[in-house]
Amino acid sequence: MEGDAAPTADMIRAQLRRLRTTAGMSQEDFGRLVHYSGSMVSALELGQRPLDRLFLARADEVLTTGGLLVYLLKLAERDGQPSWFRPWLDAERSARQLRCFQPTLIPGLLQTENYARAVIRCDDLLSDDEVERRVHARLDRQSLLVQPDPPQFVAVVDELVLRRAGEGVRGLMVEQLVHLVASLERPHVSLHIVPADTGLHVGLSGPFNLARGADGGWVGHMEHQIDGLVVDGDDEVATLLARWEMIRNGALSRRQSIELMKEVVTSWT
Repeated sequence: MEGDAAPTADMIRAQLRRLRTTAGMSQEDFGRLVHYSGSMVSALELGQRPLDRLFLARADEVLTTGGLLVYLLKLAERDGQPSWFRPWLDAERSARQLRCFQPTLIPGLLQTENYARAVIRCDDLLSDDEVERRVHARLDRQSLLVQPDPPQFVAVVDELVLRRAGEGVRGLMVEQLVHLVASLERPHVSLHIVPADTGLHVGLSGPFNLARGADGGWVGHMEHQIDGLVVDGDDEVATLLARWEMIRNGALSRRQSIELMKEVVTSWT
């Protein structure tokens, strides 16, 4: 982990060393219990290797921390997010309603691990460790949909998003579509599909998200190739809300969308 995430990562390593030594275990003894070599434990504690989620989960069990180390890792991953993305993460986490329009990809909150990894790996500039960090950070965001009293989440995607499956990708997409259908069994989650024969529509200008907080106010988010933008001005938010309504009105119903997803899966299996 780099940049703003480094202080939190250093704190995790310090806590790990403190907990291990307090428990009276050498690195070799501790390594045997968590199924890692002593040299690997040393490398992780010294920052010579990136923090490993599986290792920290096992460390939490052995040291009976109540999940402290994995929780700190989640904080580190959030700190490692680009500064322009953090305001949206805060808005998303505290939202009572979420709206998402995606003309090119499955929304991040509904992605499977394999789909998320495949999408993130499209950036050849990322190391394997960075890819995995981003995958885990994306999956952690999804926990807000299964927490007690979750926000209402409504997504709209273009039909072409479901049918984008070149050679070697169909199995991944079948898994993703099955996951989508299962996700829609939750009453607070909805997904609607804009049919491919709709033609031109206002949503083709790009994806965007909206979050409504407990105070009733809306915040918008638009992501681009390089960065993203959080908007909370009255005029900008009103424009996004109006565009959301136009896009949503042109999409299939929840039931029709589920039937279409099942139809696509059947055609590929």
